[in-house]
Amino acid sequence: MMGEERNLRFHFLAAAAALILGWFLKLTAGEWLWLCLSISFVIINEIWNTVAENIVDLVTDYQYNLLAKKAKDMAAGAVLLSALFALIVALIIFVPKLCNLF
Repeated sequence: MMGEERNLRFHFLAAAAALILGWFLKLTAGEWLWLCLSISFVIINEIWNTVAENIVDLVTDYQYNLLAKKAKDMAAGAVLLSALFALIVALIIFVPKLCNLF
């Protein structure tokens, strides 16, 4: 699965970077919970997006269909919203800690 899905690989790399940074900055238990929640949220949505895309492609036999496009766009939108949520969580957690280092 990871070999075929470029976006999923990106999300796992971003998650790894966030986890390493969190370890380096010695996050509190609450911060770890928010970070892990947002990472999980993005990865779960990315997996469901892949499921939706594959089902749509299977049903439509790769032929253009307006409803198929809407389904794919909505699934991708869910990933985008969860990624924005994760970014906001990361900014809230990491920016103050990084500013305190300097």
